Amino acid sequence: MKKLFAMLVAVLMMFGVSGAAFAADGDAMVRIVHASPDAPAVDVYVDGNAVVEGAEFKAATDYMELPAGDHKVEIFAAGTKEDPVISQDLTVEAGMAYTVAAANTLENLELVVANDSMDVTEGKTKVRVGHLSPDAPTVDVGLKDGDALFEGAEFKAITDYQELDPGTYDLEIRTPEGEQVLDLSGTELAENTVYSVFAINTADKLEVLVLKDYTLMPGGMPETGMGGAADQNTMLPIVAAVAVLGGGALLFINRKKLFSS
Repeated sequence: MKKLFAMLVAVLMMFGVSGAAFAADGDAMVRIVHASPDAPAVDVYVDGNAVVEGAEFKAATDYMELPAGDHKVEIFAAGTKEDPVISQDLTVEAGMAYTVAAANTLENLELVVANDSMDVTEGKTKVRVGHLSPDAPTVDVGLKDGDALFEGAEFKAITDYQELDPGTYDLEIRTPEGEQVLDLSGTELAENTVYSVFAINTADKLEVLVLKDYTLMPGGMPETGMGGAADQNTMLPIVAAVAVLGGGALLFINRKKLFSS
């Protein structure tokens, strides 16, 4: 059964099918990211309902609809439903979009929640950075030999978005003193697209996970992004959407029923 779901995910991704453009009235949109480098594959439950099975490190879901209000999020080692590795309340607002990342080491696992943007000026691109590497130092992200776009990001910090001209940027993650931590040369940011770039893994294996939050389609029609929709050829050291397949099957079932209390 899991292979069947994984094949479905692959087909959807091949044809560029995304989640619902907007949540229904009274709902929020939520995606889940496994960002804990030493945590096992996990199952995620919301209000007692399974929403993700067998998600491994670096897996990211598509956006899923969740009724506004308070919800209980529980994360278990895959295939179990005893002794959750994390149990935490989550409050979401209607019409809002969120990324919920399981972050930190397994011993200190916690949810990091960020509000996602679902708009961009036509002809522009928009990007933000999240620091989800538990032992990495405070970092800046900026142009190589140039100005910083984001400064002083500490672990669990999610920066504000910056709107930029689309194009290819030679970026780097560096310490505030200017020492390069990770080379991101050749980073391509497409027009009409909103990105979240998360620094993940441990400091000695630092990498980035790039998620497409939103795309303004021709004619002004919106499209919410798949969990990791950036192409590997587009962003050089980036973990692409196929991480979802490696992370196990996502549950493609009636989302209204799935998330109902």
